[in-house]
Amino acid sequence: MMISDIKIRKFFSEGPMKAVVSVTFDGALAVHDIKVINAKDKYFIVMPSRKNPDGTYRDIVHPINAEFRAELEGAVIKAYFDGLETAEFSDAKEALEA
Repeated sequence: MMISDIKIRKFFSEGPMKAVVSVTFDGALAVHDIKVINAKDKYFIVMPSRKNPDGTYRDIVHPINAEFRAELEGAVIKAYFDGLETAEFSDAKEALEA
Protein backbone atom coordinates (compact mmCIF):
# COMPACT_ATOMS: atom_id res chain seq x y z
CA MET A 1 0.00 0.00 0.00
CA MET A 2 1.46 3.33 -1.08
CA ILE A 3 0.88 6.73 0.46
CA SER A 4 -0.46 8.84 -2.39
CA ASP A 5 -1.24 12.11 -0.56
CA ILE A 6 -0.79 13.78 2.81
CA LYS A 7 -2.74 16.92 3.69
CA ILE A 8 -2.07 18.98 6.79
CA ARG A 9 -5.57 19.99 7.86
CA LYS A 10 -4.64 22.26 10.76
CA PHE A 11 -1.49 23.49 12.51
CA PHE A 12 -1.31 24.20 16.25
CA SER A 13 1.35 26.41 17.82
CA GLU A 14 0.56 25.73 21.48
CA GLY A 15 0.52 22.45 23.35
CA PRO A 16 1.94 19.08 22.35
CA MET A 17 -0.43 18.53 19.40
CA LYS A 18 1.16 20.24 16.39
CA ALA A 19 -1.10 19.23 13.49
CA VAL A 20 -4.06 17.21 12.31
CA VAL A 21 -3.41 15.30 9.09
CA SER A 22 -5.29 13.29 6.47
CA VAL A 23 -3.47 10.57 4.53
CA THR A 24 -4.65 8.97 1.28
CA PHE A 25 -3.48 5.48 0.36
CA ASP A 26 -3.34 4.24 -3.25
CA GLY A 27 -5.64 7.11 -4.24
CA ALA A 28 -8.48 5.00 -2.87
CA LEU A 29 -8.60 5.16 0.94
CA ALA A 30 -8.38 8.24 3.18
CA VAL A 31 -7.60 8.22 6.89
CA HIS A 32 -8.46 11.47 8.67
CA ASP A 33 -7.52 12.88 12.07
CA ILE A 34 -3.99 11.53 12.39
CA LYS A 35 -2.31 13.79 14.93
CA VAL A 36 1.30 15.00 14.94
CA ILE A 37 2.53 15.24 18.54
CA ASN A 38 5.71 16.76 19.97
CA ALA A 39 6.56 15.49 23.45
CA LYS A 40 9.92 15.27 25.17
CA ASP A 41 11.63 16.76 22.08
CA LYS A 42 10.35 13.91 19.89
CA TYR A 43 7.79 14.01 17.10
CA PHE A 44 5.42 11.09 16.56
CA ILE A 45 1.94 10.39 15.24
CA VAL A 46 -1.21 9.28 17.00
CA MET A 47 -3.79 7.41 14.98
CA PRO A 48 -7.52 8.27 15.07
CA SER A 49 -9.20 6.81 18.13
CA ARG A 50 -12.43 6.72 20.07
CA LYS A 51 -13.12 6.81 23.77
CA ASN A 52 -14.37 3.58 25.36
CA PRO A 53 -17.01 3.56 28.11
CA ASP A 54 -14.26 2.86 30.67
CA GLY A 55 -12.43 6.09 29.70
CA THR A 56 -9.62 4.44 27.75
CA TYR A 57 -8.99 5.10 24.07
CA ARG A 58 -8.84 2.60 21.23
CA ASP A 59 -7.41 3.24 17.76
CA ILE A 60 -10.01 3.13 15.01
CA VAL A 61 -7.37 2.42 12.37
CA HIS A 62 -3.69 1.59 12.82
CA PRO A 63 -0.66 0.11 11.05
CA ILE A 64 -0.34 -3.64 11.52
CA ASN A 65 3.46 -3.84 11.57
CA ALA A 66 6.37 -1.73 12.76
CA GLU A 67 7.81 -1.25 9.27
CA PHE A 68 4.66 0.35 7.89
CA ARG A 69 4.20 2.42 11.07
CA ALA A 70 7.74 3.79 10.64
CA GLU A 71 7.08 4.54 6.95
CA LEU A 72 3.78 6.29 7.72
CA GLU A 73 5.20 8.23 10.67
CA GLY A 74 8.22 9.37 8.66
CA ALA A 75 6.08 10.53 5.73
CA VAL A 76 3.57 12.37 7.94
CA ILE A 77 6.26 14.13 10.00
CA LYS A 78 8.13 15.11 6.83
CA ALA A 79 4.89 16.53 5.36
CA TYR A 80 4.31 18.41 8.64
CA PHE A 81 7.72 20.09 8.50
CA ASP A 82 7.38 20.80 4.76
CA GLY A 83 3.95 22.35 5.38
CA LEU A 84 5.23 24.32 8.35
CA GLU A 85 8.06 25.71 6.25
CA THR A 86 5.64 26.67 3.46
CA ALA A 87 3.23 28.28 5.94
CA GLU A 88 6.04 30.27 7.55
CA PHE A 89 7.24 31.40 4.10
CA SER A 90 3.68 32.47 3.19
CA ASP A 91 3.31 34.39 6.48
CA ALA A 92 6.66 36.14 5.95
CA LYS A 93 5.76 36.99 2.35
CA GLU A 94 2.41 38.46 3.44
CA ALA A 95 4.14 40.54 6.13
CA LEU A 96 6.57 41.96 3.56
CA GLU A 97 3.78 42.82 1.14
CA ALA A 98 1.70 44.58 3.82
